Amino acid sequence: MRTRTIGRTGLAVTEFSFGTAALGGLYRACPRDVAMATLQAAWDEGLRYFDTAPWYGFGLAERVTGDFLRDKPKSDYVLSSKVGRIMFPVPDDKVPSYGYVDPLPFDVRYDYSYDGIMRSVELSHARLGLNRIDMLYVHDIGVYTHGAERNAFHVRQFFDSGLKALQELKSSGAVKAFGLGVNEIPVCLDVLRETDLDCILLAGRYTLLDRSAVAELLPLCAAKGTSLVVGGVFNSGILATGPVEGAHFDYMPATADIAGKVGAMMEIAKSHGVPLAAPALQFPLEHPAVASVLIGTAKPESLHRNMALARLDLSKDIYPAFEPHTLVAPELGQDAIRQ
Repeated sequence: MRTRTIGRTGLAVTEFSFGTAALGGLYRACPRDVAMATLQAAWDEGLRYFDTAPWYGFGLAERVTGDFLRDKPKSDYVLSSKVGRIMFPVPDDKVPSYGYVDPLPFDVRYDYSYDGIMRSVELSHARLGLNRIDMLYVHDIGVYTHGAERNAFHVRQFFDSGLKALQELKSSGAVKAFGLGVNEIPVCLDVLRETDLDCILLAGRYTLLDRSAVAELLPLCAAKGTSLVVGGVFNSGILATGPVEGAHFDYMPATADIAGKVGAMMEIAKSHGVPLAAPALQFPLEHPAVASVLIGTAKPESLHRNMALARLDLSKDIYPAFEPHTLVAPELGQDAIRQ
């Protein structure tokens, strides 16, 4: 599979990569044998960049990802994880849900400070059982997760000391790249205007449907040499399922307006003889700032199906036809929190 380089680091990642949130039991349980089979399917398809996080199943995804990669040659893959959340043990009857089914018995404390980031990295190494993490993303800093007031505290904490931790980890060779892992644009712009980042893992904001990254973030990334890794290309599923009953967009039930836009997009894809999921998967890679597209699933058959769509030969003139039906994510109010 072709590779692209992360920022100016020289670190090469495959154009399609594997995200492990579903292996942590997101919305439905993922037995260990299924998780390992899905990781093997990704490997068999040529994916060599794997992204995980402490948040996914409260450590569960890191454990299975590390177990899978442990016997693979280190030079054959790239691994990223995330910082900003410290997991701590709780009694079995106190384990929260947060959308994960059968997670490990932990809860979360947010910490974007120097000590918090260093502690998070140590714990990730222990859960992974690996002595190498190539990239670190500061996870879910932003208004979507914390609300405006609380996020102001976290951003100050990050700039006051957390950023120094990441810079030290990179300069020492402990990691090769760092950036943000978020699903909103404003915090990316705020951070990039103050410092340099190698990469941003952006979920749901540069897709066939949601073009929120186009106006400001993509030009700024290009100017600063920051790569995008794009997740959530199906916008919570609707670009894969179409506007069926129960379809979701941005983690919530799709509105009639969104359903109408996706319905129109389906007709365009149909006129080109392809399912809508194919251009949805391939679209982000049309931009040179995008290094990789993350595919996340807990089913080997879904992984194989998506990769078959990713390999379809699409005419370049398909993409402009979708533009009249695209949107930009609305501004969030001062108290809004989108999980």
